[in-house]
Amino acid sequence: MPHILVIDDERAIRNTLKDILEYEKYEVSLAEDGEQAIAMCKENTYDLALCDIKMPKKDGMEVLSELNANHPEVTVVMISGHGDIETAVEAIKNGAYDFIAKPIDLNRLLITVKNGLEKGDLVQETKVLKKKVSSKYQMVGESAPLQQVREMVERVAPTDARVMITGSNGTGKEVVARLIHENSKRVKQPFIEVNCAAIPSELIESELFGHEKGAFTSAIKQRKGKFEQADGGTIFLDEIGDMSLSAQAKVLRALQENVIVRVGSDKMIKVDVRVLAATNKDLKKEIEEGRFREDLFHRLNVIPIKVPALNDRKEDIPLLVEHFNSLISAEQGIAPKNFTETALTKLKSIDWTGNIRQLRNVVERLIILCPQDISDKDVDLYA
Repeated sequence: MPHILVIDDERAIRNTLKDILEYEKYEVSLAEDGEQAIAMCKENTYDLALCDIKMPKKDGMEVLSELNANHPEVTVVMISGHGDIETAVEAIKNGAYDFIAKPIDLNRLLITVKNGLEKGDLVQETKVLKKKVSSKYQMVGESAPLQQVREMVERVAPTDARVMITGSNGTGKEVVARLIHENSKRVKQPFIEVNCAAIPSELIESELFGHEKGAFTSAIKQRKGKFEQADGGTIFLDEIGDMSLSAQAKVLRALQENVIVRVGSDKMIKVDVRVLAATNKDLKKEIEEGRFREDLFHRLNVIPIKVPALNDRKEDIPLLVEHFNSLISAEQGIAPKNFTETALTKLKSIDWTGNIRQLRNVVERLIILCPQDISDKDVDLYA
């Protein structure tokens, strides 16, 4: 049941609002001034506050400011007298959801309260989703090789330096790229990921740089490429070692001149993009064999970060298992399982050729298939 706090120095208005809202099945608490309201918010949780503007001790604008700062989960609706409309509009600019003019219209009140509560629900859902996303991209572990990567991310993230992330499949190169973006000054701008290995070579240029209508048979309309979509933010070129030489030449130009040209056009478009690249290939060997441009390699390899294989940081396996146990259990809607010490020891003895991705799959399999505590015998059976 939503909990509403009514803040008004007029007893008659407080009681009237209480009766109306309780009839609509809301839980209602009352505060006779701003100071009492702030004290109550420290002790209780409220979904919405109806707050008068003119009150003794603390006026409504002061209450709004304190709630925004310390209790942002509370949706605030201001109650204004005829002479307070200008102030009420100012309150909305400062974070209030809406205002209701006196004398209070019943229908207007109930609609505003309903919409305000729905807005609060959406805010909470967004926070939960953001938490889920952030929990997906974490570097879990305390081993020395991982600490070195973590320190590099902390140092390079605030800059605009290009980063080349290397490591075997499944080591978490995308996680490193995401963390660099999330800790950069571009965090509020787009993060655009391109899997160069998954795009056919004949389409990679269109994918990266866009195309004009009629540029090729299936180009039925103009399309922005990934570089344009990432303007102001970060583009992550995953598995860049699989990119065609012709696309490499255009990427090199984009890096040199900060401009791109759509397929089928000769118009240059300026872009401001930070480039992160990743590969599981030995690019120096690819250069020797003529499959990768040396000049592009040097453009991208400003800051090299090598992500260690799981076999090189097996001491992190218990922490990774705990992390995946919590994450997967929540996704599956089941209680986390208990991994015994013998199970963890057995997991540490495995040759993890698939790295973190393989470990996650094994943990998920064990969680789903084992009814009780997970032992070394279970690991032998399902790993």
